[in-house]
Amino acid sequence: MTTPPPFTEAEPRLLIPTRVDPLVLARRMPHGHVVDIGGATMGTRWSARLVLADPSGADAVRAAMERELATIIAEMSTWEPASLISRFNTAPAGSWFTLPERFFTVLTTALDIAAASGGAFDPTAGALVDIWGFGPGAVDRLPSDGEIADALAQTGWRRIEIDRDARRARQPGGVFLDFSGIAKGFAVDRLSAVARESGIANHLIEIGGELRGEGVKPDGQPWWVELETHPEIECEALRVALCGLCVATSGDYRRHHAIGQNRLPHSIDPRTGQPSASGTGSASVIAADCMTADAEATALSVLDRAAAAEYAERRGLAARLLISGDCDGNEILSAPARAMLDA
Repeated sequence: MTTPPPFTEAEPRLLIPTRVDPLVLARRMPHGHVVDIGGATMGTRWSARLVLADPSGADAVRAAMERELATIIAEMSTWEPASLISRFNTAPAGSWFTLPERFFTVLTTALDIAAASGGAFDPTAGALVDIWGFGPGAVDRLPSDGEIADALAQTGWRRIEIDRDARRARQPGGVFLDFSGIAKGFAVDRLSAVARESGIANHLIEIGGELRGEGVKPDGQPWWVELETHPEIECEALRVALCGLCVATSGDYRRHHAIGQNRLPHSIDPRTGQPSASGTGSASVIAADCMTADAEATALSVLDRAAAAEYAERRGLAARLLISGDCDGNEILSAPARAMLDA
């Protein structure tokens, strides 16, 4: 890896991959053009920085990426009444769905992480997401205890029956899938795949703050990205070299809304049915794929300090946790993340 560029402000700490594909520099395009494309998707923005020999090829790549995003939305958006996920959510009890590969990959990965996290991440929490006002319907009051209990009764990753050989899933009745904690990361991975299939080895993809970097820039530098910080938690800057790596962040500040005097964070604890009060204000995960990073960051943001730290170590996650009001320090770096410090 080449020496990082000089910084005019106080230099941040650097997280560097412990292993890099030896062919990365061989694929560098020293005379390539960095072209930016992007647009709107999933209630946020997507962008791609592409290193191209001929910038005129960007339009075709943009069209291919927009087609990919449209496919993902048609399968996984609860905001689209005709989407596959909406049809699954409203299907009668006992209905089996043969699922396309994208949907099945996201669902099975989500269920695996739900099992590993003890339900801190749960793709069946759609009913809870809705009653707290983060779903498609408008909400102008806090849910009652009875409504929370009813939504919890509809939640539970163990209720989804999977036939992996036939790529099928069964709706047990009343379960509402919600992929909001994993779909953006998956979409980042898919846009990266589109870039690679288009012969673009060097690129940086972002959707709503979830990122994947492949290859290097024309000058041989990796794609340097600064980890998100929490607006109310002090910590030193961390910059990561995304060279064959992804990063996703989940936090109580990223998306929220107010009902009366109540400021509600988007992070809902599927185990309690309440907005998370874990004290983990922000969780960033660096991983080889963005789908995993996205879901694992979501799980960590729901877990408290001790549980989140233990989970990151047990899962071997390169994670940075920012803790609210912690007298022992605001930041926790997992062992795999510490190994990346100026590696």
